Amino acid sequence: MVGPALLVLLFYTTSRQLQHQSGWKASINQMKDALSGKQQWKLYAMFGLMWVNWGLEAVKWRFSIMPLQRIGFLQAYKAILAGACIACFTPNRVGEYLGRMLFVDNEKKIMSVAPTIVCSMAQMLVTLLAGAAGLILFSHFRTQFSEINRLAPYINLLLLITVLGAFVLGTLYFRFDPMLALINRWLKKYDKDISIPEYFRNPILIKLLFISLIRYGVFLLQYLLLFSLFAIDVSAIQVFMGVSVMFVVMAIVPSLTLLTDLGLRWQAGIQIFQLFTSNTAGILVVSLGIWLINLIIPALIGSLLILRIKLFNNR
Repeated sequence: MVGPALLVLLFYTTSRQLQHQSGWKASINQMKDALSGKQQWKLYAMFGLMWVNWGLEAVKWRFSIMPLQRIGFLQAYKAILAGACIACFTPNRVGEYLGRMLFVDNEKKIMSVAPTIVCSMAQMLVTLLAGAAGLILFSHFRTQFSEINRLAPYINLLLLITVLGAFVLGTLYFRFDPMLALINRWLKKYDKDISIPEYFRNPILIKLLFISLIRYGVFLLQYLLLFSLFAIDVSAIQVFMGVSVMFVVMAIVPSLTLLTDLGLRWQAGIQIFQLFTSNTAGILVVSLGIWLINLIIPALIGSLLILRIKLFNNR
């Protein structure tokens, strides 16, 4: 019953989230209009990039757990989508780990945790580094935008937090064994143990970072396409600045309730991008489009995959 329950719950919570956002009907209508316009290819490209986005994550995860279990790309992709589904109902998307474990052999589920954490750390490190670059650019544009100049103290504080976070996370990322030792000390009373594969050394970790960087570039391209599709007058550098800072804010602020990502994404998008444009409605529709295409659609597909696993196991 897990698969159908998740599917129903996802539909329900998604509709509730939308109803709690002001102007959501206008945003939906604007997206519908885009489907019939001359620029509709950009929306189709968005869907294509959605598959690329999660495909890159599948490549990264498959690569990380290969020493534990050889798994095909399609199987890895299914695991990623299942994780995307469960993540919608857990704080800070920690359910991604549970979804991926469904596709790992029973005796290797615990051992798959460490490589999966490393994958998440790689993406987070790229997010923090890009966020630091975006915040530095904000400081550079102070003279051109009065609002940025007014927010300078907050920008500097966020930059400090981001740089410190990147330093700490980078240190843990390249020195993962000491952290695992602390975790295993706690797990001993449960007769469990997780470990990092021996081959996880700097060249491999750098490769994971590189894949994460490409995936981050896909995110940026999606935002560029949607801003262009809805004729929002922002430059590519402004999109990078806004998206990079928004991702940092979303990474720092904890999400404790179901699908709060939409509300947080909406509010962060408005507060940041209104520094560059007064088109608040356009910002809303871009945030909604990203949320639906990158998170909700993959989560719906993931719920069907979880249902398929349940049916297969019953047989």
